[in-house]
Amino acid sequence: MYIADKWVDYEVIDTGDGDKLERWGNYTLRRPDPQIIWPITNETGLWKKADGHYHRSNSGGGQWSMNETLPERWTISYGELNFHIKPTNFKHTGLFPEQAVNWSWMMDKIRSAGRPIRVLNLFAYSGGATVAAAAAGAEVCHVDAAKGMVQWAKDNAQLSGLESAPIRYITDDVFKFVQREQRRGKQYDAIIMDPPSYGRGPNGETWKLEENLFPFLQSCTSILSDNPLFLLINSYTTGLSPSVLHNLLHMTMNAKYGGEINCGEIGLPITKSGLNLPCGILGRWESK
Repeated sequence: MYIADKWVDYEVIDTGDGDKLERWGNYTLRRPDPQIIWPITNETGLWKKADGHYHRSNSGGGQWSMNETLPERWTISYGELNFHIKPTNFKHTGLFPEQAVNWSWMMDKIRSAGRPIRVLNLFAYSGGATVAAAAAGAEVCHVDAAKGMVQWAKDNAQLSGLESAPIRYITDDVFKFVQREQRRGKQYDAIIMDPPSYGRGPNGETWKLEENLFPFLQSCTSILSDNPLFLLINSYTTGLSPSVLHNLLHMTMNAKYGGEINCGEIGLPITKSGLNLPCGILGRWESK
């Protein structure tokens, strides 16, 4: 498992009964997590004093109960990277802290490349990977179908002192964008993607991971440069295994470029128990 264990401003304090107790900077949040199927050992102390608690509804979704002291949004840092945190209606906060293990990896890859690197970040959300790649010196194209998320990414870049960095922000259906870049003859040295299980583009386009991921990967190989640096896939889709990502990367990236493939679970350390919380999977292809 790849563990994001270099955080200072974030911590999984404890877990149990389908919930995780987290510290985000100066504030604590209690949020549901379907992977947590073990009980809480002692539901006292910080569990009862969380600044925000997302309560699940039996009919789906849920809602927050928050202390008056919890701000609408606040900032946390990961090294030189800074991010706005804001509890949303869908239990999220605008950041997936386990992805820090990928941010560090890609920053090292970009900085050690010894050449200019152009990065394409697809399904880019609030721009954690965009900010990381830009901070490492890459030129970045950030693509997401949600206008609000693209603005959030711009805000995160500004927080990190990257408002003048070469970042291009695109609000579009990622599949159509990649096809247009192919027709334009555009090329990238690295591609990052975090495809959803299911989604819709700004004009009603539908995305189903089990149907679209393989042809999408094939399309992506057509816009990579002759000497690509890496391709990274993140996934939170239940039932999709690291071995499946390995096979997909082998049949697309490895078949065309050779290189090395590494896949596995991604997770966060749990302070109280000393265990690790699984938070999805990743697939990395990199040049040798």
